[in-house]
Amino acid sequence: MKLPRKKLTASVPSFAMGYIGFLLLIFFVILARAQDDSHIQWQPAKLKDVEMAAAPLASVAIDTGFKTYLDGKEISPDELASALTTLLGDTPSGQRNVFLKVHKEAKASHFEPVIAAISEAGGDLVHILEPEENSTKP
Repeated sequence: MKLPRKKLTASVPSFAMGYIGFLLLIFFVILARAQDDSHIQWQPAKLKDVEMAAAPLASVAIDTGFKTYLDGKEISPDELASALTTLLGDTPSGQRNVFLKVHKEAKASHFEPVIAAISEAGGDLVHILEPEENSTKP
């Protein structure tokens, strides 16, 4: 004798789906960074008198391997000017700050094309340095 089986439906409650979606949204918002350059290894040059600068619209870095990064993403110096022009947009002069972080052992052949690209894009170059530590303490 055959017994008729009941058809079981597997449904996911819509409340749970909304809750999971909300948690995922929070997760990605917390992890998202606009300018994540924490993976770039560099040591800044040092200078005695260092001034603080305003917030940048873009950040360009040259790491220990002499690779160029724009806002944490690797880019060739040839493409840098057009990418910066797009990034800076119609921002008025004086507010077009572009931070330049150069590894202390980088030669002019590595950072001069980057400086030229920032100039070509109309950015206000801000070179990031660290204050020089006084070796003689009173």
